[in-house]
Amino acid sequence: MTQNVSVIGAGIMGHGIAHAAIMAGYDTHLYDVSPAAVEKGRAHVEGIVRKGIELGKVKEADGAAALARLETGTDLGAAVRRADFIIEAAPEKIDLKLRLLADIEQLAPAHAVIASNTSSLSLTEMAAALSTPGRLAGMHFFNPVHKMKLVEIVRALESAPETLQAIEVVAQRMGKETVLVRDSAGFVTSRVNAMIGNEAFFMLQEGVASARDIDKALKLGLNHPMGPFELVDLVGLDTRLSVLEFLHKSLGEKYRPCPLLVQHVKAGRLGRKVGKGVYEY
Repeated sequence: MTQNVSVIGAGIMGHGIAHAAIMAGYDTHLYDVSPAAVEKGRAHVEGIVRKGIELGKVKEADGAAALARLETGTDLGAAVRRADFIIEAAPEKIDLKLRLLADIEQLAPAHAVIASNTSSLSLTEMAAALSTPGRLAGMHFFNPVHKMKLVEIVRALESAPETLQAIEVVAQRMGKETVLVRDSAGFVTSRVNAMIGNEAFFMLQEGVASARDIDKALKLGLNHPMGPFELVDLVGLDTRLSVLEFLHKSLGEKYRPCPLLVQHVKAGRLGRKVGKGVYEY
């Protein structure tokens, strides 16, 4: 049974997952190679808990108890040595993930389940980096983790049934709904969402409408909770571009990234995390 959770990567997704884990009652270790990222991640977790208390959604004592379950650090061995369940949330670069997963396997207990939060990369390729590939599957959370209910559980070619079951149990304890999908480029949500976001950039490039009007049209006309440009600014334009490049390589021309998106990334307009994307903050 899972008692100790390790989250590997303290970025936007990592700190959100760590928050979900501590609120679910798990002793949680949030790791990042960067001390600054660890500090920032902890601050974000504390901020989400404080906001929950202010809104009356979390009792003050429960929030304090949850934060007491959070450890942070930059030592990978310390992060995973006692872990029952490990969630890899590193940047979407396959070479980085393969190296990291190989290191995790060397340091973690043999019984630990390893889940990856990748939004598009091949779980089967990641599992091949392990001597026991059956212990790995995908656990794709959505941003912001504390508000989004869905987790995509992604079955790699050799994912063991008990691995998938363990991910299901952890996700449910975190209060999430799950869907099970086969390992394929973009899974369900990233594949559809990347197409919508890319088409929105093509419409903006062609002058069909302004960014605000495209966002407004999809929110009010199609009942989307956020417009495609609001969403890409939240997720990160560099992350979206990385996903599209992978889908383009895997699935063909219909996923070719819009030149305007590429320009934004080259200009450093990466979204909310840097204060400017499609919009300025």
